[in-house]
Amino acid sequence: MASSGIRLGAWDYLRWGNIVPIKENGSIVAARITVYPGDTEEYFTFITPEAYNELEKWITYRKNAGEEINEKSWVMRWKWDNKKGQSRGFVTAPKKLETIGIKRLINDALWTQGIRKKSQLNRNRYEFQVDHGFRKWFKTRCELAGMKSINIEILIGHSIGISDSYYRITENDLLQDYLRAADFLIIDKQTNLQKELDEYDKHNKIDANAIDKKLNEKDKEIKSLTDQFSSMKNMLNQLVKGLSETKNQQQVNSVTQSLFSSGIIKEIES
Repeated sequence: MASSGIRLGAWDYLRWGNIVPIKENGSIVAARITVYPGDTEEYFTFITPEAYNELEKWITYRKNAGEEINEKSWVMRWKWDNKKGQSRGFVTAPKKLETIGIKRLINDALWTQGIRKKSQLNRNRYEFQVDHGFRKWFKTRCELAGMKSINIEILIGHSIGISDSYYRITENDLLQDYLRAADFLIIDKQTNLQKELDEYDKHNKIDANAIDKKLNEKDKEIKSLTDQFSSMKNMLNQLVKGLSETKNQQQVNSVTQSLFSSGIIKEIES
């Protein structure tokens, strides 16, 4: 709810098949959620990789416990009891957790973590609402990230008035705008830290590859120069040998002068 802006009532419709991960360069950057599927108010929004990974852990936990998971599986179900005969049923017979149950879970978590305390206001009045607070937080964080206001309204399922008919944005453009806010929607700071470490490793790997490439190029250049030097040395030795064997002093003087002029050999000071 905090990373997508969906209403509490959306859980009554949400099945596992309505949540599809989106990958770029092999990594999950977000997940697409179809909200109120099959209803006249159906729309889509996104959740962060952090939120998707937590949902996937929940689904995997249920699967490992023995539940058969498929696209029609409810995202939220009653937690089963291990003892036979309990009213909540078995892991193999999942029962959808209704909206009221989800609200109670959230409320219990707020009290347990000490986030919600006894109100000093009027009876049953608190600083923020249990469920709607997540939507407000989502909207605020997206605004702080610099998302377009009209795109935020689309993602939380609001009508944009006359713009409904005239404002046309592609799903990919909407995703790219959402990705600007993704880091602002992360709950666990450790997730942000891990992302920074991954980016650091990625850049270091790129730098290391670039250095290796440069070193390989230099090695090839050195080898080429070494081969050229070796070839020139052999040629010079053959030339010196040929000159030592010739009896034509004029030819010897001419070749020697050419070697001095080219800098191949230097004059020896007496």
